[in-house]
Amino acid sequence: MGPSPLEPPSAPFASGIDDRSSNNGSSPRSEHLPLSLNYLPTKFSSGLLTPTPRRRKRKGDSQLQVRGGGREAFKSGEARMPNEGDEDYDGVTGGWFGGRDGGQTRPRSRMRWTKFKWVLFVANIILSFYALTGLIFCLMTWFDVFEHADIVRVGNRTELIFSTAAAASAVVVSVVGWAGILMNNRSFLAVYTFSLWIVFALLVVPGYLTYKQRTFNLEGKINAQWSRDLGAEGRLRIQNRLHCCGYFSPFVEATISQTCYARSVLPGCKAAYLDFEKSVLELWYTIVFSLVPLHIAIMVVGLLCSNHVTYRFGKGMMPKAYRLSMTSMAVIMDNYANQLAEQYGSEVVSDVLLHSPSNMQFDSSAYSSPPSKANSNSSTHTGRYDSSTHRAPESM
Repeated sequence: MGPSPLEPPSAPFASGIDDRSSNNGSSPRSEHLPLSLNYLPTKFSSGLLTPTPRRRKRKGDSQLQVRGGGREAFKSGEARMPNEGDEDYDGVTGGWFGGRDGGQTRPRSRMRWTKFKWVLFVANIILSFYALTGLIFCLMTWFDVFEHADIVRVGNRTELIFSTAAAASAVVVSVVGWAGILMNNRSFLAVYTFSLWIVFALLVVPGYLTYKQRTFNLEGKINAQWSRDLGAEGRLRIQNRLHCCGYFSPFVEATISQTCYARSVLPGCKAAYLDFEKSVLELWYTIVFSLVPLHIAIMVVGLLCSNHVTYRFGKGMMPKAYRLSMTSMAVIMDNYANQLAEQYGSEVVSDVLLHSPSNMQFDSSAYSSPPSKANSNSSTHTGRYDSSTHRAPESM
């Protein structure tokens, strides 16, 4: 015997939740349904009650409501939730420069770059330029292209290693930035923004080392380096490049060669080597420290603009596991109809479904007989999951 029509209704989904929790093992299909099944029907958006995907508003479509996406998402009163199949769904458009998606055949409206994306684009151009320039100069120094490059490889090897590492890492980071900018991929841009800090650390290290060596007792450091660190081979390479012999004279810490011997007329290497180190170290830290403000500006641009490469902020504030689909909508409506049938009878359910604004075709005959108690709840909910899946497939 059905319940009395005057009986006060219970909380929505109170018994449905208990039934589903007690029958987790009997409904294998329910395990794969999204977590949005816990939502109340009063919270549904009207755009979810239609089987066709909604697009942004156009002229003449006053009844077309948008869930999110596109430039209209930043207008007042507009939703900012992404819809399935919408532009920039999950953060990736799939096309270069905002073009078509990978497997989409029908053309889309012309995409536009945001101001944030243009700023990020220009900043990454600057980063790529000085990263490639620095890497080229470091490689040319390692390959002994310049006249005095061998002196730098012998006397300033540590600074050269850090400079090469900074330039190479900056090139790699700029490539990641290009991938994130052109594909609107915020995951790449997050890695790009974080990696800029690592590049900054590698950038300031050679500047600090060269400034400290140039400013504080450079002559004493050169004396100690010639006597203890260079060795016979290192002194020979510097003598050959600077055309000198020995440190003060051919008789003081000289490496014998065809041009450097006891009766050689070549001068000592101290004055020439000291002047060379002064000019090279000063030029080195000047270039590095001049790039520091520029790199900090690029870091700030990455922090402020990497999440605004499209006209919707982020990937959508709702996690994907909680996003409503047509399948989960049908399951929730079935559960809600079951609650109405238990509280008010099948006639009320048929009348509600008949006057519902939704065009989801529910079978009112399924609620002609009210469900029994706990023994029939498992089969009832399982049947609703199966029927709803076939009745309203999720539109992509």
